[in-house]
Amino acid sequence: MRLYVSDSIVEVDEAQCTRAAINLKDVIKQLSIDKFTNPEYYPPEGADSELVARYFIFMVAIDHRTSRYEPFEGIIGGKFYHGADLLYRLGSKKLSEDPDFFSPQRMSKLTVRDLINWLSIQTSKGVLTIWDPEVRTALLKDLAIKLIKYYEGEVSNLINVSRNTLKSPLFQGLIDRLKAFEAYSDPVEKKAYLLVKFISRRGLFSYKDIENSEVPVDNHLVRIALRLRLIKIKGNLLAKIRKNIEFNYNEDIMLRYVVRRAYKILSIVIGVDPLLLDDFLWFFGRKCCTKYKPMCESNKVCEGLGLTLEKCPFIDICPSAKTKEKLIEHTYLNTFYY
Repeated sequence: MRLYVSDSIVEVDEAQCTRAAINLKDVIKQLSIDKFTNPEYYPPEGADSELVARYFIFMVAIDHRTSRYEPFEGIIGGKFYHGADLLYRLGSKKLSEDPDFFSPQRMSKLTVRDLINWLSIQTSKGVLTIWDPEVRTALLKDLAIKLIKYYEGEVSNLINVSRNTLKSPLFQGLIDRLKAFEAYSDPVEKKAYLLVKFISRRGLFSYKDIENSEVPVDNHLVRIALRLRLIKIKGNLLAKIRKNIEFNYNEDIMLRYVVRRAYKILSIVIGVDPLLLDDFLWFFGRKCCTKYKPMCESNKVCEGLGLTLEKCPFIDICPSAKTKEKLIEHTYLNTFYY
């Protein structure tokens, strides 16, 4: 795959993708598959299926960059939470206190003040609120109003009419239908595939067209692809990444689309669903191949998902590990796509 934009070329390096897949194959076999039942973050096992579906469709709708001007983090019940962990902890807490909060009828009437009251936390410096509360409120209201209008306010109706399919030119699969909601309108479908991962692991949706499964591409997955050189970039975009210059809309879409294709190759070579590969990639980008001081520089042990990585599984094939230049990631902040 090769795409052109802004006097630049971005293309997949299929040979490097294959090498990365071979290195990762045994690691993937050791993964503990998350069923997303931990009540600290998600609805508990045995919860009503419609309630579970509502929780995930609304939470994923606002699951994009949590920290912008300052880290979104704080302590709840004596435990420290950061970023998405704090978002979902606050979501689960709200669910246990007020399950009806996640009904489309309630969400359709949500105000910015309601969201601020929900997604704020007391810290030593004062009250900290998640950034862009106006945007997140609008996304939730749009989603709720359209669920009521098109699916009688039932997420299960949306799932059922998708006929166990992700994409279909005949009747529209779940990914196709989600595009009607502003929160899920990303052309690279990050939130849509994240929602599929959640609800399929919870047994609410089973898709038969696995060939249409993709990884939900966010900044962590882009960073890994850049450092591993799973993609080749020629022209102005590479300079933008090196100089931390903001991408525009089209540049971001193109880059993430090519990155998604690269990971599709990895999943095919390994022989796993891209959504399972995503489990590893998101953990690896968030905990191991971090924005600053990745494990190849810090010599730290990286643990999670049943894995204990004493060294990077890509260390022998990663060009970045052999140089001082560690591409951080591309910069594109003003988005609710991821």
